[in-house]
Amino acid sequence: MSPADTSSDIISDESKIPLLPVHDQTIQRRSSSHSSLKDSLLTPANFYILLGPLLCAIICLLVKLDAPVNSRNMLAILAWMFSWWLTEAVPMPITSMAPLFLFPFFGIASADNVAKSYMDDVIALVLGSFILALAVEHYNIHKRLALNITHLFCGDPVKPPLLLLGICGTTAFVSMWMHNVAAAVIMMPVATGILQRLPVGPVQGQNNVVGKFCKAVVLGVIYSAAVGGMSTLTGTGVNLILVGMWKSYFPQANPISFSTWFFFGFPLALVIFLALWAILCLLYCSRGSGQVLSAYLDRAHLKGELETLGPMAFAEKSILAIFGMLIVLWMTRSLTDEIPGWGALFNGRAGDGTVSVMMATLLFIIPSKKQKGEKLMDWNKCKKLPWNIILLLGRFCHCRWMRTSGLADVLSKALDFLEEAPYWEIAPIVCLISATITEFTSNNATTTLLVPLLIQIAKSMHAHPLLLMVPGAIGAQFSFLLPTGTPSNIVGFTTGHIEIKDMIKTGLPLKIAGITALAFLMPTLGAYVFRTNGEVQ
Repeated sequence: MSPADTSSDIISDESKIPLLPVHDQTIQRRSSSHSSLKDSLLTPANFYILLGPLLCAIICLLVKLDAPVNSRNMLAILAWMFSWWLTEAVPMPITSMAPLFLFPFFGIASADNVAKSYMDDVIALVLGSFILALAVEHYNIHKRLALNITHLFCGDPVKPPLLLLGICGTTAFVSMWMHNVAAAVIMMPVATGILQRLPVGPVQGQNNVVGKFCKAVVLGVIYSAAVGGMSTLTGTGVNLILVGMWKSYFPQANPISFSTWFFFGFPLALVIFLALWAILCLLYCSRGSGQVLSAYLDRAHLKGELETLGPMAFAEKSILAIFGMLIVLWMTRSLTDEIPGWGALFNGRAGDGTVSVMMATLLFIIPSKKQKGEKLMDWNKCKKLPWNIILLLGRFCHCRWMRTSGLADVLSKALDFLEEAPYWEIAPIVCLISATITEFTSNNATTTLLVPLLIQIAKSMHAHPLLLMVPGAIGAQFSFLLPTGTPSNIVGFTTGHIEIKDMIKTGLPLKIAGITALAFLMPTLGAYVFRTNGEVQ
């Protein structure tokens, strides 16, 4: 066909098209446009977005508190943010930045003070830990650890409960000696390294089994990190806050030493850990899962892969040495009254985040000995830093404004009814209240809020304060239901393997098991270890 023929055809076709649309078509297009606009606006996602400001407005207009106006405003802001967190109407990192404009608008705090809260010692700890974790991932150290753990615990053929026990047990042990968040950050790449061996998409109808096991592994890591931290004083900041308050309120009483806490905390953590393992096995390890997973986790093949990795190079040894130094520094910063730790040399000015960033800095100084002039880490390798998690952690630094706004005092008055209840009822009630509040505030803030009130209640009851203080502090660590409950939960949630419904399905029975165990062990083992039968001076 010649170009002239083609041109004439186009002109002929265009001559048949009306210059203006037919009236009926215009009506149809307008109606479809209105319909599509209506459908795009009236969606559940948009309703959830409006729900936050709507709840905030309702509280500001209708709720009256016997407290300063800022306490009502703070409650309204919390309702706004929690509705967005629960519904995920807005990405959680963006929701975590909402205080940057909500707090100044409602008179809670200045923009400068709010912005500073997004970088404190805990966030510095996580930032340094993430850089170290990236180094571990870059040099495939996590793959080596994953292969060793899998080879040791998988069995032949694969026994998913045994492998799950190995992963969770390793995480809990690591968490005993360092911060829960750091333990989760370190162990999550190891866990996902194991999961990378499993197929992502549907494979002969087996994706349901594989998906469930992936959920079990991720949930096991984040919950084991929380449970392991209960064992020792240095395992979590909540335990240190409790010990500090005990010393501050009762300076003449015997201090709670590292060993004293361990004799109570370790049995309690062990009971909760076994409950966690049983829950994960019942919910996510079906009877035929071992046969399905054996196709991807063959023990002989794992041993062959370990051998192909060869001996550890200088870079791997250096990173593990830096990690070891960091763990030792975390463990020895603050120990007991008899052995104050190296932190006393700096009068408490240095924190866990200090050494975390310091050790991460060494990665940019020590050569890798792979190429001339190459260091263990460079900034290009740090471009994978999960800034979304770091932004989420800023949410845990706003708790002090609950106190300054007066909302904390309002919440505290709601616990006055405990003074009339017998102790056997108070222990589980205190633990339940603490475990509920901690889902919406940080563990440390919950402890700081509740423990002073529990001391006053214990005095009015003529009961030993530790009988209430310990359940309140331990219950604050049962943040198992929501991703925003603790930074460790966020680390697991961002892997993409779990959803909020998975956390609720697993976390609710685990929370019940933890409250039950604490309610039984505190009046028995706790009374013996802490000597609560005597009087407090």
